[in-house]
Amino acid sequence: MTLYPLYLGIDVGTSGCRAVVIDEHGDQIASHHVAMAAPNQNGARCSQKGEVWWQAVCTLLSELGSAIPLSDLLVIAVDGTSSTLLITDENGTPLSDGLMYNDARSQNEAKQIAAVAPAENGAHGASSALAKLLWLQKQGLPANARHALHQADWIAGQLSGRFGISDENNCLKLGYDIINRCWPPWFNQLAVDCLLLPKVTVPGTTIGTIQSRIANQLALSPQTRIVSGTTDSIAAFLATGASVVGDAVSSLGSTLTLKVLSDVPVFAPAFGVYSHRLNDRWLVGGASNCGGTTLRQFFNTKQMTAMTPQLNPDIPTGLDYYPLPSIGERFPINDPQLTPRVSPRPADDHRYFQGLLEGIAAIEHRGYQLLSELGAPYPTKILTMGGGAKNPAWHTIRQNRLGIPVEMSKKTETALGPAILALNSESGQRSLN
Repeated sequence: MTLYPLYLGIDVGTSGCRAVVIDEHGDQIASHHVAMAAPNQNGARCSQKGEVWWQAVCTLLSELGSAIPLSDLLVIAVDGTSSTLLITDENGTPLSDGLMYNDARSQNEAKQIAAVAPAENGAHGASSALAKLLWLQKQGLPANARHALHQADWIAGQLSGRFGISDENNCLKLGYDIINRCWPPWFNQLAVDCLLLPKVTVPGTTIGTIQSRIANQLALSPQTRIVSGTTDSIAAFLATGASVVGDAVSSLGSTLTLKVLSDVPVFAPAFGVYSHRLNDRWLVGGASNCGGTTLRQFFNTKQMTAMTPQLNPDIPTGLDYYPLPSIGERFPINDPQLTPRVSPRPADDHRYFQGLLEGIAAIEHRGYQLLSELGAPYPTKILTMGGGAKNPAWHTIRQNRLGIPVEMSKKTETALGPAILALNSESGQRSLN
């Protein structure tokens, strides 16, 4: 046992890789970030080579070693972008590029899934991991293809030397039956190559210890444990510290994402609502297309900052906006033809800005109402993440509309989520057979 146990969380994104290190009390000891090349985007196709992720992780760990003794790392967990998938051989060597979370080339495969999958399954849509797997199979995989892995799975495999292992959160969009905890029988109707499917674990399950080659290269302890990880969105929720049924997290980024902790699962695909297991509870949520992307169509960051002190959040404008960035909405209204409602525009820019903020707050309120109507608890407290969380006027507008305490999360680093997962794995160690 190390004399000063530390726990590392690694967040692998699309343009960068982040690390957060915490001690046994959960206090943050260090953090670091490295950039990486953006994915290759071409219409509906978006891909990135796995080697880009791994090089970023190696650079991250190497540079982190100047801030902390890496030999004190006891456990490492990784999160990655949900539904990002690649194919490897038995030893984890990539045989395909990673098809990114937003790659939507698999339109035909999505239709095949829709014809046989239950409506509540998470594999629906052209960007699902299952649609990507079917598309890759149709291209003709090499004879030595052995594993279909998510981004977090592959990085954990690189660290541990053990591949073909995933977690319940990442596998939701690969079609995993999260209620019965098994791969579903309707996979047979899609000719899914089940030999490629990973072994599914509870997040935080020990995969193995770090490869000796990696330990020697980066001055890590050979006893450092690698545990199964999670998705980026679940990691962000964990990072806030929300832990009680009724705790909710609103992410005010480019889009608006809502999640609430529930004691029962809720699946309502007609509204884009799904549930992830979180220990013995459930994380129920949905995501609207509205958010910062809409605001930036009208104002830049400097303008919004300058106008914020002029807003009067306690006196509503009465402007009834539904500020989408373009046609189409998924939650709390699921209507691909829903038209943005951002007019009439008043002469005063600050009044227009306040009206847009009120519109997004109304969507947030309706979103939590819908989750409650579907069976999740209405939030007792909302923690807020994302760039919009820093706007004090918007905070007041939202709290007035939601009618419950709204707080800015003090912890916003997504990489803190897997670090907490690593720490918690100590108290209830689970290991693969």
